[in-house]
Amino acid sequence: MSDQSFVATQDAVMVCDDVCKTYNEAGNEVEVLRSVSLSVGAGERIAIIGSSGSGKSTLLNMLGGLEGPTSGSVTVGGEVLYQTSEKRRSEIRNRMLGFVYQFHHLLPEFTAVENVAIPLMLAKQSPAQAADKAKVLLEKVGLSHRLSHKPAQLSGGERQRVAIARALVTEPACVLMDEPTGNLDRQTAAEIQALMSQLNQDLNTSFIIVTHDPDLAKKMDRIFELTDGGLVEITNH
Repeated sequence: MSDQSFVATQDAVMVCDDVCKTYNEAGNEVEVLRSVSLSVGAGERIAIIGSSGSGKSTLLNMLGGLEGPTSGSVTVGGEVLYQTSEKRRSEIRNRMLGFVYQFHHLLPEFTAVENVAIPLMLAKQSPAQAADKAKVLLEKVGLSHRLSHKPAQLSGGERQRVAIARALVTEPACVLMDEPTGNLDRQTAAEIQALMSQLNQDLNTSFIIVTHDPDLAKKMDRIFELTDGGLVEITNH
């Protein structure tokens, strides 16, 4: 993306510009994403819906700096992700982005505090500082009574709350979520939805959420559907 095209969206925390992704499968070119463009403002909440296999997770991986496009560009915090070194891309990812998946991916041998503190430790903060900040985030997600519990001692909803706290502990500009409520019962999913809305208001963090859950999608500011490789904004009633 040129500097000029980024100036037009300079208040955006993330810009996806004309992204295409093609895989070569058994000698055949398979187009998964076709001319996808998206701009995400500070504090904006975006849902991406679509059928299984439509490319939603592929798009999320590209936005998160995990998988490069065949063509087009992804800009995060003013830097074009795939025109920089892997080391620099990793730094941008760790500083600007948080990730939450359907399965929490917590480390089983570590407590809730230790799991949440890990991103800060990787960013070279002291263990004491990291633990203090982790406790603040765990209190914010309603788990002040679960600080020393390990994942096996937590419910599914509590584990997902820990994962959300871990994603937010570095104060990222944007959190990418892949089916964050897909593995939860309806009541717990509703609690997680309410939590995300509250954190969005409190921290002005942007959220990009891939989901099959229509209730969650409707609570977002904008909804996009990925169909036939293209991203189309649909009316949010």
